[in-house]
Amino acid sequence: MQSAMKGGLWGGLRRMVAGESLFMTRFKSRVDGQVAFSAPYPGKIKELAFAGGPGWLCQRDSFLCATTEIDVGVAFTKRFGAGLFGGEGFILERLTGRGTAFIHGGGNFIEFDLVPGQMLRVDTGCIVAFEESVQYDIQFVGGFKNALFGGEGLFLATLTGPGKTILQTLPFSRLAGRILGLTKEGSGGVAGVGGTLRDIGNILGGD
Repeated sequence: MQSAMKGGLWGGLRRMVAGESLFMTRFKSRVDGQVAFSAPYPGKIKELAFAGGPGWLCQRDSFLCATTEIDVGVAFTKRFGAGLFGGEGFILERLTGRGTAFIHGGGNFIEFDLVPGQMLRVDTGCIVAFEESVQYDIQFVGGFKNALFGGEGLFLATLTGPGKTILQTLPFSRLAGRILGLTKEGSGGVAGVGGTLRDIGNILGGD
């Protein structure tokens, strides 16, 4: 095992912009051996195979590990609205090359194989990855009542085929918000059984 700056200084800087570290740890077995990796928070891990063609665009911090032939770079959203209002921001991770890469996300994964012209509208924070052939944009939901009572934001991401896309059911930001809501420091708490149990615990504890 050794730490190496894959792709040189420029490659390391690109990874830092994409939310990864400057150095990458390289594992090389001199005999038959195994190595295991885990995600930094509860969720799923997905294997992506690359054959040298178009790559995948992923949310920041979704990259877990890959074979040495995979290049981890950055991609900037082409539209101002997508970067300003999208949960992914202006910068996405771009995975290309030949080999295998593994990405992770929160909760479960839901996968779609969009045909040409097929559009998928989704919460901006639920996007994990999509092929470069998929067009990514942000659209205004419209209607004040939708934003106030619908439980979602004012903007939704639109993914237009052709290409594959991977969604996550529990983005880390939402998971962190739920956990914070169950603590004493949470503002307002969480409704439902979890909130009720928390309140009972506070009473029994003398709070």
